[in-house]
Amino acid sequence: MATFAPEELDSDAPLALVVEAAQAGDRDAFGLLAQRYERLVYTIALRRLGNHAEAQEVVQEVFMQVLRKIGQLREPAALPGWLRSITARRVSNRITRRPPVATAGEGTLDGATSESETPLTHAIARERQSQVRAGLNRLGTLDRQTLVAFYVDGQSLSQMSTAFDSPVGTIKRRLHVARKRLARELEGVLA
Repeated sequence: MATFAPEELDSDAPLALVVEAAQAGDRDAFGLLAQRYERLVYTIALRRLGNHAEAQEVVQEVFMQVLRKIGQLREPAALPGWLRSITARRVSNRITRRPPVATAGEGTLDGATSESETPLTHAIARERQSQVRAGLNRLGTLDRQTLVAFYVDGQSLSQMSTAFDSPVGTIKRRLHVARKRLARELEGVLA
């Protein structure tokens, strides 16, 4: 085991010398490494976590791990890369273990208000209904009957097939065509 004179290990000491001293068990040398690279580890952690307190915890965890495993570092010049790797792993583990963030899904807040329908929404709904009725009235008889049977009366395709004395495929095509025609009728009105 090599011995190092304390005067050799100052803030300007070469990295290889400081790492070797830390590997030999010199706590001051390890403290010097921590002092030199604390900002690097903190910056990486903060950038990924976005939380100052968590980033500080990661710094402590990283240097505790480095203290335990510094003897495994074969090339002193590789210390910065090794620290980045340990930090990235610690941050990833921390992110993975975070509890999921509760988000409000679609419709979650719909019932949260005391009044779900306002006079304005009623007026808009009535206006749209009258415009759709007017559009239906402008359609041909077969298109109107097909749409009313399906959407208003709630008939199934097979019921409509029997009522119109047409195959189900024909009813599907009629529905499709009638919807397109109604959409064209309402295009300028509802926009």
